[in-house]
Amino acid sequence: MAATALAPDYQRILSVLESEAGREGMRCRQLAVVLVLEAIPAKVEGLRSKAKRLVERGRALQVRPGVFIALAVPAV
Repeated sequence: MAATALAPDYQRILSVLESEAGREGMRCRQLAVVLVLEAIPAKVEGLRSKAKRLVERGRALQVRPGVFIALAVPAV
């Protein structure tokens, strides 16, 4: 599945994880700051839920508890 087939929120998360800032992995609180969201628990938990869905779909990897990186998906 191409990244463009994902919902806009998931595309934004992936674009941050694929950026230079996300290469070493990012916590959801860091993602919230980069995505210009308030770093309040409700927003951070929403991002964590979406990041975990990206892991389930094979688009991201959780390298340590709470730390996510993007997986390279080969172009088809």
